[in-house]
Amino acid sequence: TSPTKILIYLIYSSIHKDTDPPQEKMSRGEPRNIAIGPHKGHITTKIAKAKRRAVPSQRKGKLGSRVKFVREVIREAVGFAPYEKRMIELIKTGIARDTKKSLRIAKARLGTHRRGLHKRDEMEEVVRAQRKKK
Repeated sequence: TSPTKILIYLIYSSIHKDTDPPQEKMSRGEPRNIAIGPHKGHITTKIAKAKRRAVPSQRKGKLGSRVKFVREVIREAVGFAPYEKRMIELIKTGIARDTKKSLRIAKARLGTHRRGLHKRDEMEEVVRAQRKKK
């Protein structure tokens, strides 16, 4: 055995007089202000979760109420882009091939597969709303 293992054993046995040294890795419990062992670490007071505010990076990407309202107003005033109108017409047919084609159109216009999927979902939602209105 190496001198460091002997040293660890001696320190451990002086702290835990009644128990044997651990044979396998033990789960970490509450810290006891000691440098080694399963309960090593500086004792700290935990911050209550209720007091924490949301960090801006955790909020990133979530749609705010103001932005949602502005987008709705713009959509109402301006309408749909030509490629969006074409997508809506393809989705209205209800054929799987046309739905795929609408995704291809969205991908070509928006650049990525994921953006295309989101746009297709948005247009499907528009079609559902139009059908519900009638």
